[in-house]
Amino acid sequence: MPLSERQLAAFADKHAWQIPFDTSSRHLAGPGDARHVTHGLAAAGWSAVSDPLSAEIVLRSPGLRHRLQFDPQSATSAWWRLRAEPTDTEAGWYAEFSELVPAEVLAGFTDALIVPPPQQPDSWQPVTSAGWHRDSDGTARSPDSMCHIELRPLSEFRDRPSWHVETRETGHGEFSGTRIWHAYFDERTPAHLVGSFLTALADRSPLQRGMYDRTGHYSAVQEPSPLRPQQVVEAHAMRLKSLRAQARFARRQQTKPATTPASVGPAHPAARR
Repeated sequence: MPLSERQLAAFADKHAWQIPFDTSSRHLAGPGDARHVTHGLAAAGWSAVSDPLSAEIVLRSPGLRHRLQFDPQSATSAWWRLRAEPTDTEAGWYAEFSELVPAEVLAGFTDALIVPPPQQPDSWQPVTSAGWHRDSDGTARSPDSMCHIELRPLSEFRDRPSWHVETRETGHGEFSGTRIWHAYFDERTPAHLVGSFLTALADRSPLQRGMYDRTGHYSAVQEPSPLRPQQVVEAHAMRLKSLRAQARFARRQQTKPATTPASVGPAHPAARR
C-alpha cells in the first residue's frame, strides 16, 4: 500500500503549523502521532486490511506473517497489538502496547521488522549505556524511577522469560503509583526487536511535541525546539524514503536466485601448429 500524496500532505498540514517543543524524558513524552508507525510500515509495503471507515487500523506485512492492529476503542488497555505467525523455522510471537507509548519508540520496534539492526549481545546494553539503573533481579529503572523494565523469569507456563515495560506515577513506600503505559513482549519475541524498542526508549534525545499535544505526565520537560516545523516534516519524509528503499533492497535479496559457478568443461589441449 504505497502512501498517497494526500496522506503525506495530511501529516505535513498538521505538523507544519505546530511549533515543536523538545519533550523529555521519552517515557513521559506522550503518544505523539501514530503515523510515525503506520506510515513507516506502509512505506515498506504493508497493506491496510481494515474497514477504511472504522477507527481501527489493521496492517499486514507483504509476506502476511505479521499483523499490526491499532484499536483506540479497545476494551483492554492495549491499543496496539502486533502478532507474528509461526513458520517452518520460526515460532510465532506477540507484543502489545498501551495508549501512551510514544509512537517514535514503538516505531523503533516496527522499523526493526523492516531493517533488522546489528545483533546486540545484550538487550540491556542500550538501557545501561543511557544511565538507567540495572538491578540484580532482572529489572532496570529510569533515572527518575518512573519507567521500569522487567525480564520475568521462567515459569510453569513459559519456557523462556518475557519482557514487561511499565511507566508509573511515583509511588509511596511499598505502594506503586498509577500505571501510565505498558509494553509487553512474549517469550518468543525476537531479542533484536526488544533491543530496538529499549534503544528507542532509553535514547536521551528529546521527542518533538506540539504546544497542545498530550504528554504522558505533567513532569515531562518541554522546551522550545531548535527545529523548525518544516524540518520535522522533512525528517518524517526522509525516514519514509529510507525505509522504502531498504525494504525494496531486502525483498530483492530474498527473491534473488542463487548463483552457481559456471560449469567448466574439460580442458582441451592447444592445437599444434
